[in-house]
Amino acid sequence: MLHDKPMIELEKTYLIKNIPAGLWDCPRKEIFDIYIPQSAEHPVLRVRKNGGKFEMTKKEPIDGDTSRQEEQTIILTEAEFIALTQVAGKKVRKIRYQYGYNGRVAEIDVFQDDLAGLILVDVEFPTVEEKDSFAMPDFCLADVTSSKFLAGGTLCGKRYEEIEERLRGFGYKRIEI
Repeated sequence: MLHDKPMIELEKTYLIKNIPAGLWDCPRKEIFDIYIPQSAEHPVLRVRKNGGKFEMTKKEPIDGDTSRQEEQTIILTEAEFIALTQVAGKKVRKIRYQYGYNGRVAEIDVFQDDLAGLILVDVEFPTVEEKDSFAMPDFCLADVTSSKFLAGGTLCGKRYEEIEERLRGFGYKRIEI
C-alpha cells in the first residue's frame, strides 16, 4: 500500500546525556534498517522491519532543512521485506523505546552491534511552530537535528569508533548498557 501523497515529517534529534528514569520499563521494539543504495554517502531509501511491521520509505529534506522531511512509505509484506534484505545496502539495528515526555513521545534509539554506545532521541511534531518552540529535554545533551553524520542513512554501516571523535565534539561519552 502506498500513501497517496507524501507526508511531511517534523522532527528534532538529540544526543542523550543520561538514561531517563523508567526508560527500561517503556514499550520497545527492535528496528532493523537497510539503506539503499549501498554506494550512496547518505541513502534516502530505507527498507525497515519495525517490530512486526515492514515498509520501504523514502525521506528527503525540504529545502535543505533536515528537521522537515518529505516522506513516502510503501507497506511491505514480510516476504517482500525478506526478498529486499538480499539487496546490497547499509544496515543498522537499534532498540526503540517509546518514552513519555511532557505530553509527547520521545523515541529513544539504543543502537546495537557496531554502533553500541550511541543513543539518540527523536521527537516528532504536528506543526512547525511546536517544533520550533520545543525545549530540549533535560536528559539530552545536544540538538543534532542538522548533524548529517548522525542521520540514519549516514550512520548505517558505520562503527562507533568511526564517529566517536565527532561525538566528543558535542561532549558525548559512549553509554555502556
